[in-house]
Parts: sequence; structure tokens; C-alpha cells
Amino acid sequence: MDFLIHNFWELTVTGLTLGSIYALIALGYTLVYGVLRLINFAHSEVFMVGTFAALLTLTQVFGLPSGSLSISTISAIGYIIAAGVAAMIASGATAMALERVAYRPLRRRGAPTLVFLISAIGASLALSELFAVWRGRNQESFPDLVNPVTLFNLGDAEVTNEQVLIIVSAVVMMVALDQFIRRSRLGRGVRAVAQDPDTAALMGVNKDRVIALTFLLGGLMAGVAAVLYGLRIGTTVYNVGFILGVKAFTAAVLGGIGNLRGALVGGLLLGLVENYGSAIIGTQWKDVVAYVALIVILMFRPTGILGESLGRARV
Repeated sequence: MDFLIHNFWELTVTGLTLGSIYALIALGYTLVYGVLRLINFAHSEVFMVGTFAALLTLTQVFGLPSGSLSISTISAIGYIIAAGVAAMIASGATAMALERVAYRPLRRRGAPTLVFLISAIGASLALSELFAVWRGRNQESFPDLVNPVTLFNLGDAEVTNEQVLIIVSAVVMMVALDQFIRRSRLGRGVRAVAQDPDTAALMGVNKDRVIALTFLLGGLMAGVAAVLYGLRIGTTVYNVGFILGVKAFTAAVLGGIGNLRGALVGGLLLGLVENYGSAIIGTQWKDVVAYVALIVILMFRPTGILGESLGRARV
């Protein structure tokens, strides 16, 4: 407890930084559940694909070495944008391929929910092992594009440019997605299918196209998360999505799965709870704190903090 009290602000800043990444990944779970009432357990591998796309873009396309670099701020921004675009394309394409191959045939056959879950788990394992065979089972390091520099102090914590970049980027992307869903014509289609797919189809909404769009949007957000994760953690591996996927799912449930704003709230809150909990009982229990939080949420507040479904979201 003393460690938490004396390092409260530092734990808060680092918790919000990791929580922003959790929240971006959680959007994929929230979008798919809001439309299909399906937990897409393969979404963690969509994120994993994004990390490798970003890494290979930096190391293979641009030829940057792993580890520390000495480059200008403008060059670093350019590399980050290029890696982000590559990760978003790769993750978005992977998510759409999963929907087309693993879910759409089952949906057309009217398969029960359990079959969808088994298909999702199978797709997750298949993608993970595919990358294990291709890239090996050892961690690979990102180039250090951002040299951490203290911008300001929050209490006794130093807030760096890297932390600000991650938090601001995540919030901007989540706000943009929220506004797209609430205000655009395609977003209205997503909400219509989420609320009543049969009536939406009768009104001329192409349900298959909307579902594909939903997977695409979740994949794009996972791609952004992949780049931010690379900046923060600096490594990736074939099974990098497993624990992060569980935590992102926890964040989605915590905020209210099916609620876009809930994903943001849940992700940030989980990052804080995880950091505070590990400060009290030890860093070796950090992942356990997230799992315990998931169990507690499901027991006492299964609808989450906000608990409003995508289909009933206010315009």
C-alpha cells in the first residue's frame, strides 16, 4: 500500500497509457458483439497481425534496425504513420477474412452460438500457429522511434511525449469511430442491424455488408493499437494477442460490451485497476488482477458500467 501511495501519479499515468491500448482492442469485441451478439475470440490475433505488419514495415521496407535510433522528429512521425497504415490495412484485411471464412458460412446455415465460439477459437489458434511457423516463437524487437522526453509533471510523475502520443492517439481514434457510428449513413446502418437485423434488411440495409464493415472497423482500431503497443512495449511475438485479448475483453465487459464509449471507459479503468492492484499485491500478480476484475464484473455487473448496447446508442 505504501508503494501505491508514494507512486500514485506515476502508476496513474502508466495505467492510462496501457489502458488506452486495451480500449482500442476492446472496440473490436464491442462492435462485433453489438451487431452479432458474438464474442470474436480471434480478434486478439487480428491485433497480433497488426504488430507484425508494423514491425516488418519498419525493419524490412524501411530497413530500420531494432533498438535505439537517432532520427529527427519529422522522420519518426513519418515512420509511425507508415507503420500505422500498414498495421491498419493488415489487421482490417485479416478481420474481414475471418468474417468471410469463419463466420459468414455459419451464419447462413443458422448455426448455434456455440459453433461460432468454437470457430472463433479455432481461427485464433490457426492464426497464432501460422505466425509461429513463419516468424518463429521468439520475441522480435521494434525500432525505438520515439526518444522519451518529459513534457510536464503530473504530481510527482513525469509525463513523456511517448505517453501523451499513445493516450491522445487512442482517444482521437475512438472519438472518430464513435462519431462515424453515430452520424454517418454507414454508421446508421450498423446501429440498425445491431438493433433489429431483420427489420433493417426489410428497410434495404445490406446486412452482410454492414457486418463486414463492423469487422473492418474493429480491425482498423486493432491496427492502431498494434502500432501504439510497439511504441510502448517494443516487442511482439506470435502469441502476443492472447493475454492482451483477455484484458481487452475484460475492458469491453467492464465498460459495457456493445457500447463504444464503454470500451474507452473500461480500457482506461482496467489499466488503472491493474496498476493499482499490482502495486499493492506485487507486479507478478498484474495479469491476475485483470482476470479477477473480469470475474467480479461478470458476477456483480454483467452489463458493465454504461451497459448500453450499440443498437440502442443515442444519436
